[in-house]
Amino acid sequence: MSLSTNSLLVSEAENHVVTITMNNPPANTWTAQSLRELKYLVETLEQDNDVYALVITGQGEKFFSAGADLKLFAEGDKAVALEMATAFGEAFEALSSFRGVTIAAINGYAMGGGLEVALACDIRIAEDQAVMALPEAKVGLLPCAGGTQNLTALVGEGWAKRIILCGEQINAERAVSIRLIEEKVETEKALEAAVELAKSVSNQSPSSVSACKALVQNGRHSLMSHGLVKERELFMKLFDTQDQTEGVQAFLEKRKANWQNR
Repeated sequence: MSLSTNSLLVSEAENHVVTITMNNPPANTWTAQSLRELKYLVETLEQDNDVYALVITGQGEKFFSAGADLKLFAEGDKAVALEMATAFGEAFEALSSFRGVTIAAINGYAMGGGLEVALACDIRIAEDQAVMALPEAKVGLLPCAGGTQNLTALVGEGWAKRIILCGEQINAERAVSIRLIEEKVETEKALEAAVELAKSVSNQSPSSVSACKALVQNGRHSLMSHGLVKERELFMKLFDTQDQTEGVQAFLEKRKANWQNR
């Protein structure tokens, strides 16, 4: 089922999974408009109990996304810079905090803000020909959409510095080895692999997925001691949900759980 056919973002829902396609040829660059639309779409889907996972990919065969169009910053206009930085941050933070699972299907070049949207996702699957980089420092800028923080959380300080400070581009094979992505697939297979993985989320309790995701990401900004306490708090909160009772009963009755996301 198609949810949106906007010229910059196309979204389609099927089997509890919404696929979002960046559609701004030739390089699927982000604009203030498309970033605001992404934020609105994610926040809307957040309220849809029938949606368990999101997959984001790029239209075409060459680019996942090249990030922002550098022409926007050519005049050094601080107002434009602030508008774009705010739009990037709000959109990608909404994606990162989405209660369900988010998966990036990287089908080509993922550069700058194009890589940052993938970094904001929970899981990344890239095709053989994909190339990833955060080249902002080469043009006097820096990654302002979570890139410095999310990349470091994934690959560690050393590789984050190589990619950001040295401008190193990373192919899919290297990306797997440094844990920048979780899986490498053949050309034209990323979206298929991402959707199949996203469908598997429907086997899990949506309430449990949301709580576990929050706990896993807790380590990015809190001490482990805080996370351990939070684990117990969220565990108890699951007992306020219908899905907790349904999950246990389904297991005991040897049947598939009928999740309600309530």
